[in-house]
Amino acid sequence: MSPHAASVSTRLRLGALRAGFAMGGWLAPRHTADRAARLFATPFASSRRRALAVPEDAAMRRGELHIGGETIATYVWGDPATQPYALLAHGWSSFGLRFQSWVDGLRALGYAVVTFDQPGHGRSSGKLCTLPEFTATLRAVGRHYGAAALAVGHSLGGAALALAQDEDWHAQRLVLVAPAADMVDAANRYFRLVHLGEHLRQAFYDWLLRRTGISVEQLEVHRRLPALGQPALIVHDLDDADVPWSEGERYARYWPGARLLTTQGLGHRRVLDAPAVIAASLAFVRGEAVGERVIGTTNLPFGVA
Repeated sequence: MSPHAASVSTRLRLGALRAGFAMGGWLAPRHTADRAARLFATPFASSRRRALAVPEDAAMRRGELHIGGETIATYVWGDPATQPYALLAHGWSSFGLRFQSWVDGLRALGYAVVTFDQPGHGRSSGKLCTLPEFTATLRAVGRHYGAAALAVGHSLGGAALALAQDEDWHAQRLVLVAPAADMVDAANRYFRLVHLGEHLRQAFYDWLLRRTGISVEQLEVHRRLPALGQPALIVHDLDDADVPWSEGERYARYWPGARLLTTQGLGHRRVLDAPAVIAASLAFVRGEAVGERVIGTTNLPFGVA
């Protein structure tokens, strides 16, 4: 299929989805809200196709962990049992091997590297996944390998990393690339995309609460950030159309040990592979000062110093 044909097909499917939600929102509101929430929690099929298309790496060991009733695919370079290791957490509808461009640099610094596919993503089992499940799976993978010297997360994986830090598992240093900060804001973007009626919002949130036992208010990352003491680098692009730069800035403002590196022209996805971003992140890992410290006070909502 040509790119133009694919674009037309996508617009037609989105149009049909919007029409269905508009009608169903009034004829069967509870059913429509549940359907919309399930769709919100369903990773794109492209996650599996893209993961399977990645060429095998002779230096990598593939494995499996059984977590929360799902089989989680893992990918390991080096030996996390004897080397400090870096845990890499992918974003929504992505896959663990999306981080391949980071591996050589991390290995050169002496790190073992671990990444994995979230439920419903890549080679892992499952059909649905939410931010609480992202977080729980990430924490379980981390506990399996022990405390991480470094953790890197992209997009929803960045949010999950921040939420996963606790006494039982944590990373000594973190790099979050284009991290999402707020489930409410993410839901707002989804509601606008599919034209879901505002009167369905609470029923939509109720589905997520029934599935996970966690409310959307508990997923506001800034509530957790002031308690985190690790050094962190937040990387966010000004032209990110999926997760606004302001969400990355929020991390840096509320996280006492964080610095913000702002890029432009890379968007939400290319920022993860950009050589300059990887180089800056590795410099941060080596202990160099990268990015800016963001200050927030009652009288100064945000600023740089």
